[in-house]
Amino acid sequence: MKDQAQVSANAQKFIDPEWTANGEPRATVALSDPQTLWFNTGTLCNIECVNCYIESSPQNDRLVYITADEVSDYLDQLEARDWRVREIGFTGGEPFMNPEMIEMADRCLQRGYEVLILTNAMKPMMRPSVRKGLQRLQSVFGDKLTLRISVDHYGPELHDSERGAGTFDKTLEGMRWLRDAGVRMTVAGRTVWGETDAMSRAGYAALYAREGFAIDAMNPGETVLFPEMDTTVEVPEITTACWGILDKSPTEVMCSSSRMVVKRKGAARPTVLACTLLPYDAQFELGETLAEAERPVALNHPHCAKFCVLGGASCSA
Repeated sequence: MKDQAQVSANAQKFIDPEWTANGEPRATVALSDPQTLWFNTGTLCNIECVNCYIESSPQNDRLVYITADEVSDYLDQLEARDWRVREIGFTGGEPFMNPEMIEMADRCLQRGYEVLILTNAMKPMMRPSVRKGLQRLQSVFGDKLTLRISVDHYGPELHDSERGAGTFDKTLEGMRWLRDAGVRMTVAGRTVWGETDAMSRAGYAALYAREGFAIDAMNPGETVLFPEMDTTVEVPEITTACWGILDKSPTEVMCSSSRMVVKRKGAARPTVLACTLLPYDAQFELGETLAEAERPVALNHPHCAKFCVLGGASCSA
């Protein structure tokens, strides 16, 4: 009953994109310094996690596979709009289930962008054709290519409790292959376990040392620990006054520096979203082009408060 009450409390708050429930002006964030353009490669995944924010699974195709030609179109738009993005990110679902993942990464790297691919490093990545493609990209572009591996916890028991029995060992198998192939890796973990930041990082450091992974556990850019995105937890609304109260700048929030492109099932063309975390919320859909996506974003969702403003998290490298 408590969870339902909290969900209801949040629902009563996040209604009007301009005003909070208390009648205060809601905070907005302008696209002030574009650094990352994300592509969702599709919501299909080889596993189904307990708390996947995008509900990826072997059955979820609400976001379909984006194509290399569609990615190239947005790369053209980047140049035309002079966004000066440094990084192209690919997320899913599991990106390596998309048959054009290697080609999409290749096109981005050829244009001089850094490429970040979020993956669980399991069976889709370990297919021979994918491994051959990754080896080729690494040999040509080196550390311009980074794979961020989802390792929810540094121990198998808690990791597997989220991702399924045996997934920790399968992910480590993939990471060992990446290590030996010289592909740059980082890690994404979670802070849901009740551990302090120092405890978590010490655990990851021990894992990396045992496995010989060249990943810095103390560097938040290499070992990213994401807060849990639980919509049952009541969170405050972010007003324009909060910037001063929190001593925080809108430029520190993810939607000031990134956008995400998705392709919805049945849609003729992809569309641009304000945020990687809100793929299904229509109010965060900005249009089909990057020009349309340049408008400010109202922080009108619990994730905006807990994950970005208060949690200080970012999906980019």
